[in-house]
Amino acid sequence: MKIRQLFDYETWTYTYLLWDEDTKEAAAIDSVAEQVERDIQHIEELGLNVKYLLETHIHADHITGAGPIRKHTGAKIVVHKNSGSECADILAEEGDSFMLGQQSIRVLHTPGHTNNDITYQIDGAVFTGDTLLVRDCGRTDFQLGSNEAMYESLTEKLFKLSPDTLVFPAHDYKGFSQSTIGEEIEYNTRVGKGKSYEDFAVIMDNLNLPNPRKIDISVPGNMQCGNVA
Repeated sequence: MKIRQLFDYETWTYTYLLWDEDTKEAAAIDSVAEQVERDIQHIEELGLNVKYLLETHIHADHITGAGPIRKHTGAKIVVHKNSGSECADILAEEGDSFMLGQQSIRVLHTPGHTNNDITYQIDGAVFTGDTLLVRDCGRTDFQLGSNEAMYESLTEKLFKLSPDTLVFPAHDYKGFSQSTIGEEIEYNTRVGKGKSYEDFAVIMDNLNLPNPRKIDISVPGNMQCGNVA
């Protein structure tokens, strides 16, 4: 499996292209509307047959490029069934899997940032969206977020994976590009080193973060798979 990590500087968002080396069957994870031309250029130059456009959740900070890329490639848009999306092709749930050649992408439901967060597991890697970031995690204060669900997703699901599992997040704000489950168990500032749920809740309840700048257009735009007039 090949992985290409792309970055949108305005929203600090990572987009990923994954493909099977033998068949060139591919998936894109968390595309950004402003980067559609870049992503299509990569897809065409690499000769990829994009089968799936995988969304880790309904984003509040940017509009997805999934709709426009679907028009160009015919790929199927995948979001979690809790999203309420009426434009997605597949409403996924825990345990679903999608094939790229001989490679299987498995769906893990990892809510907490929203109620519709998906982690995509493939080979020895996980694409964790806003659930697990490098040394951090997503906020829990809107879009049906939950401290309890986030803590459980991190400690009882993701941290139960092999310590060698590579972690590819949806965002980074400090210059990190990837991590491992073992590193995050040890060093994550919010849930690492045996932090209790009570410790975690105190941290999360005192973040006092402003709403994402684009939340008023991003959430409805992403409910339409990025097909915004």
